[in-house]
Amino acid sequence: MSYNSDRSGSISGSTPQPSGASIHSASTAGVAGLGAGSAAAAPTNLQPVQAVIKNVDMTEDMQKSVIEIAGAALAQFSVEKDVAAHVKRTLDTQFGPTWHAVVGKNYGSYVTHERRHFIYFYLGPMAFLLWRA
Repeated sequence: MSYNSDRSGSISGSTPQPSGASIHSASTAGVAGLGAGSAAAAPTNLQPVQAVIKNVDMTEDMQKSVIEIAGAALAQFSVEKDVAAHVKRTLDTQFGPTWHAVVGKNYGSYVTHERRHFIYFYLGPMAFLLWRA
């Protein structure tokens, strides 16, 4: 699985944050598709889907692992909440608790996360917002 980094959309502000925490926002506005909890089409071909990273605060090794986990979840599940649940449980097991996962095609967000434990990316039309807090 390959990925490109497009770090546009980063929001920085002057709001004081606890040590070891950062705030990020993400929006899938303008992406046509189904809302959260809707059935997502499972990939029917075996061509690799390129991940497009929109915002990240994570080591490259962890990024690669997270993207592989997300790709495997998309191949295994067709409902967005099931994809998110699988990714969250796998990240909790592999990298320690407590991870949060939002997967879908149309949502907005504003989250606080531990430093070096945040990623927002697309696999095809599906957006993944993953962070540990």
